[in-house]
Amino acid sequence: MTASGSPPIPCITAEQMRTVDRLATEEYRVHLLQMMENAGRHLAHLARERFLEGTALGHSILAVCGTGGNGGGGLAAARRLHGWGASVTVATTAPPNEYSGIPAHQLALLQRMEVPIAHMDPDDALPDADLLLDAIIGYGLDGEPDDEMADRIHQVIWHGAPVLSLDVPSGLNATTGVPSDTTVHAEATLTLALPKCGLDAPAARSAVGDLYLGDIGIPPSVYADLDVSGNIGGLFAQHDIIQLR
Repeated sequence: MTASGSPPIPCITAEQMRTVDRLATEEYRVHLLQMMENAGRHLAHLARERFLEGTALGHSILAVCGTGGNGGGGLAAARRLHGWGASVTVATTAPPNEYSGIPAHQLALLQRMEVPIAHMDPDDALPDADLLLDAIIGYGLDGEPDDEMADRIHQVIWHGAPVLSLDVPSGLNATTGVPSDTTVHAEATLTLALPKCGLDAPAARSAVGDLYLGDIGIPPSVYADLDVSGNIGGLFAQHDIIQLR
């Protein structure tokens, strides 16, 4: 992949990204909360600039957030957008008391801020919004979503608002880029650290939409440990978010 006017940017598989996360947290001591906050801040910034005409004021946001790290990033973005003046509603894929770890911490912050939070019910329509943040599941999807997760993804598919996906459109295989009937089709996707190889597959392009890359603070030497080479060290020299296509 190539950003405008830049050398090619390497892509990584889902398995390589798992290793990147592990090395960053275990060997370099980058805290997961730091990466999640970076992801949320960049997602909120891209939402504001790309979809909300440069201001959160007067706009409604629906953040659909899973229980894992992807959902935690979506929750962090929802908190930022609420703080910037947007009318934010959060839809959770599980009851709030089933969230744990850092995603539970992010959810608790929103509860203290009295942001409306509702567990998704497949029998109920999601509330209207100017923009939907898709943070159900990212690169970690392995195989087809289970029936419950598929129901949640279908609710996003049927919603009708423009969709901004975090890292990977929910339901898309991050390595192969093979979509299915249970794949969110986004207007734009903000992928993180390095682009996942599946995002550039021809079959995935209609699901991914415009593709952006956000810096979450992974030390460039992590990729050297994986023998990933290319335009990495100076990738974010000018901007925290770059458009790939």
